[in-house]
Amino acid sequence: MQWYQIEPLDLLMFRESKPFSPGESSWAKGLFPPLPTPVFQALRSAPGVDPKPHEQSQVKRSSIPQKNMQFWGPFLMDEFNEVWLPTPKDLVGVKRKDSRDSNQEDEDDDWTSVTRLVPQSEQTDWEYISFPENHLKPLVSPRLHHQEFEGHPPYREYDVVLGPLKPWMKLTALVEYLKGKLPKNPKDFTDDPWGVQILPHIKMEPGTRQVSDREGYFTEVAIRLKPGWKFVAAMNPKISAITQPCVVRLGGEGHRALVSPINFPSGWQQLERFITPNPDSSIAYLLTPGLARTEGEKPHQLVYSAYPEVWKDILIGCATSRPLLWGGISSIQRSQLDTLRETEKTWEFSLLPQRAFVPPGTVYLFDKNASDDWLKKLPSDYRLLPQLESPQNWLDTFKNLNYGLLLWGKVKI
Repeated sequence: MQWYQIEPLDLLMFRESKPFSPGESSWAKGLFPPLPTPVFQALRSAPGVDPKPHEQSQVKRSSIPQKNMQFWGPFLMDEFNEVWLPTPKDLVGVKRKDSRDSNQEDEDDDWTSVTRLVPQSEQTDWEYISFPENHLKPLVSPRLHHQEFEGHPPYREYDVVLGPLKPWMKLTALVEYLKGKLPKNPKDFTDDPWGVQILPHIKMEPGTRQVSDREGYFTEVAIRLKPGWKFVAAMNPKISAITQPCVVRLGGEGHRALVSPINFPSGWQQLERFITPNPDSSIAYLLTPGLARTEGEKPHQLVYSAYPEVWKDILIGCATSRPLLWGGISSIQRSQLDTLRETEKTWEFSLLPQRAFVPPGTVYLFDKNASDDWLKKLPSDYRLLPQLESPQNWLDTFKNLNYGLLLWGKVKI
């Protein structure tokens, strides 16, 4: 795999799935970090890369043909070339408190230790709360420390849950997490390294100072990465044509980014050892957005959820958040033959399939005691993608771009 750093030269915009039109739905939000597809397309548009390798041309091309290219990314990298990945969503911060200091205010990042969420069945405080039998039981906070001390007056020490940790975690810390160890250093976590920038657009009526009634006002929400931060991604096979930094278009509105080849990211080789599960594996961490399909639906009527229906018998918990909605209204460019027998490109209205991607950082907790062959219920490629009987081009694309990539670790329960 040849790795590249992608440094934005301007703000970035990746539209969400909601249809957008000025005058009706005038607020255009975005999805960030972007899905693998737009970043892959940006790299494929770099000078020297053949955008359509499957087409034969009479003109000899100087670029290297690329077909079924493999892609990893995008991931975040800071100014010190440290790779940051989504924090596992089953981790919460805990703080030791003293009843003699009840006025102390708690901050989300002021934790003294970290713990994992545990299955609801293991927490006796939840035994009288019922949940639907056909749904996965939630993960809850474990029993925390509580100790009474004698004094004048008596006091106690106790732990409180501050909430989820910061959303980004160092790659090196994630490796230790997959080994079954809990993080101890708050510096291994960071907030979102970007800011939101609101872009209002106003169209005035000609010859007046009035805003146009029909398409007079709409707002876009863009993202600007903090100084020094960038994306990192990899493609295979190595594209030898990209040997020098080049500028590509990344995202909407024609915004640009600088692509430069880099060496293998530090620590990435340690992460690759967790791609395949083993008998000691008990958790799965989602590295890239995945698709979990419900059972009993036809291929053209896919319905997505937080976890695959076929995993229900071997799962005892799932820690996730809101799905990443992507798809909607778009436009495509088709070739048409006019009366002069010249090929022209015209834009046509089109609909993209709407999909609900499981967000990266989602953690699945497996019950290996529920089945002796629990590994056989997992897909052969160990990806969080639909398992369809008939081949689908879009599914092959997702596999080539490494959607739904799972990292397998262990935890002491």
